[in-house]
Amino acid sequence: MKQNIKELVAKMTLEEKASLCSGGDFWHTKSVDRLNIPQVMMTDGPHGLRKQEDEVDHLGMKKSTKAVCFPAACATAASFDPGLLEKMGETIGNECQAENVSIILGPGVNIKRSPLCGRNFEYFSEDPFLTGKLASGFVNGVQKKNIGTSLKHFAVNNQETNRMSISAEVSERALREIYLSAFEEVVKKARPKTVMCSYNKVNGTYVSENKRLLNDILRKEWGFSGYVVTDWGAISDRVKGLAAGVDLEMPASGGMSDKKIVKAVEQGKLDESILDEAVERMLTVLFSYIDNKNDSAVFDRDKDHSVAEDIATECAVLLSNDGILPLRAKDSVLYVGEYAEKPRYQGGGSSHINASQVTSALESATRKKRNISYLKGFSGSEDKTYDIEKVYKAAAQADKIVVFAGLPDSYETEGIDRKNMKMPEVQNQMIAELAKINPNVVVVLHNGSAVECPWADDVSAVLEMYLGGQGVGEACDRILWGEADPSGRLPETFPMRLQDNSSYLNFPGNGKKVTYAEDIYVGYRYYDKKEIPVRWAFGHGLSYTSFEYTNIRFSNEVMKDDETITVSVDVKNTGDVKGKETVQLYISNKTKLVNKAIKELKGFKKIELKPGESKTVSFILSARELSYYDENIKNWYAYSGEYDVCIAHASDDIRLTKDLKYENSKLLPLNVDTATTLKELLSDDRSKEFTNNMITEGLKNSSIAKESASISTPEEINMITAMIEAMPIKSLVSFGVLTEDQSKTLIQTLNKIE
Repeated sequence: MKQNIKELVAKMTLEEKASLCSGGDFWHTKSVDRLNIPQVMMTDGPHGLRKQEDEVDHLGMKKSTKAVCFPAACATAASFDPGLLEKMGETIGNECQAENVSIILGPGVNIKRSPLCGRNFEYFSEDPFLTGKLASGFVNGVQKKNIGTSLKHFAVNNQETNRMSISAEVSERALREIYLSAFEEVVKKARPKTVMCSYNKVNGTYVSENKRLLNDILRKEWGFSGYVVTDWGAISDRVKGLAAGVDLEMPASGGMSDKKIVKAVEQGKLDESILDEAVERMLTVLFSYIDNKNDSAVFDRDKDHSVAEDIATECAVLLSNDGILPLRAKDSVLYVGEYAEKPRYQGGGSSHINASQVTSALESATRKKRNISYLKGFSGSEDKTYDIEKVYKAAAQADKIVVFAGLPDSYETEGIDRKNMKMPEVQNQMIAELAKINPNVVVVLHNGSAVECPWADDVSAVLEMYLGGQGVGEACDRILWGEADPSGRLPETFPMRLQDNSSYLNFPGNGKKVTYAEDIYVGYRYYDKKEIPVRWAFGHGLSYTSFEYTNIRFSNEVMKDDETITVSVDVKNTGDVKGKETVQLYISNKTKLVNKAIKELKGFKKIELKPGESKTVSFILSARELSYYDENIKNWYAYSGEYDVCIAHASDDIRLTKDLKYENSKLLPLNVDTATTLKELLSDDRSKEFTNNMITEGLKNSSIAKESASISTPEEINMITAMIEAMPIKSLVSFGVLTEDQSKTLIQTLNKIE
């Protein structure tokens, strides 16, 4: 039955309204039986349904209902396919309907600032554009089934160390461009039912009390209309939190928070209208589920397992291959490493799924009668080897060797950050030794974030499976043996070593604060700018076929600030097998008027092509794709000028480039003060003539003119010119070029110019 929410709230007592602002227990909201308001359930996600019935916890320690474990975000991000995420979301949404779950807690869109974050496996990427598009696909899929999502963890939650109290110290520009951008995309384009606020502080204020983030930006600026729920236990001060925009505190507070809210309203410390708005938002979401409950939904675990296998197949990234892959039926292949029979397929913590079944690469290969043998070699959970002599003897006799390696469960879990980027040393040593015995070594990786690969140049192929969910074994078998073409792309850079990462000197902080000193230079933005060689670049991934890019073109050669243009390129499969290519578009700012990354991802599309087939891929660009966040005007801005539009196979593999001319009718305010330099004034047409006229006479009679009277060589002239241009207005006064009155006139006059 459709509800008039405002009328319903008007009937509620103060105590009833306050009661709805905290959980009834660990996973349920409270009910108001008098008004037929039911309680509803929410569960952890986002790559599966972690529904707990009896004993409950938030760290995945206790068992939950048998469910399907889909690939984690680290893997699905490698698909570069929002449509695939939408399909996965629809499947999980249907499972929620069947299991009477109203909201699934995800997706997580925090940026992979450092490879060490223990929860990186739950996050998509180091790039906010990719993250936002993929997360929007997932949210759209889940909410098609009338199940709510909870976009998390808002915001700047990029580490597990001291996550409940650390203050992330970040500039406004980096906040907007890197850490809020994905949230903005999902909120505006996919409209999630809820947003989960994080534990941490941002620039000294707990997010749960941060009115600017929760109300001014999230609601007023982006138009979020759902409710804000805390991460479990993230409230610091309940009344301040409610006033700042936190609607629902989870889990249950034992009635303590309810009493604080009632008391604050009664004492006039909290306007009851704020409480009313919070309850309205919550009931709107609640009844959107109740009114669209699908009692006929069925959770078909076998069917959904097949979906999980197909999704995992799309996420595999072939990092290197000298031609050894795909394996051939006649090959005698030795499988080494415990992950071959017991794959690592998910991370630890609140997203840990009680998988309905798990396929292994060994089981799939055996079932398909592949010509393989298997030796454990090393453990997947401890730094221990097995049957070393047998392994080395078998390796010498095999045609090819596949080593299943990666990170143990204990390395990647909620609540703990990694200490380094290394895999267990026993694994590295065995891979290196096997490569000496037999040149035909393939390494399959199971990990949730980047790892150091010191043996990469000595093996014949590396296949990244990430944490591919319960279907990872079948997906791996399909790729290894050529039943499917690898089409994943890296959603994060693999640096040569941890020390090369931009956050290295400032992660994880001093326990109180963590300074984001690298600012906007996260991931490939940093490695490009610093010209630091990497192991494998963002967007990288190989195929069993090849692709040719031709004929880049624009719908218009000039783009104005209120227009969009279409960028098109033709792509052809020039190989012998059907394959999928992810066409990537990067923008490079040639104006040099603002400090920006060398290039930034601003478009991507995945297409499937048969041998010899061609397709046209198109992207739409607007001013936002060219813009940076200007802290002075508190908005996005793009300078007029030239921009390179780069069509790429990967961030380090640009195939085509074309210049785009951009014309912005809006100019930035001059914002002249005593620190503004002469060069800045002379470089802007609005201030150039007036400034030049005012200082010309002053320069003739200044001490600078007297001191430079004997200068005659070109080098000396260039030096004195550069020195003068670098002078701020206050220095021009000090050197007698301008009087105090002239400097005031100059500043006042120029600041009136629009």
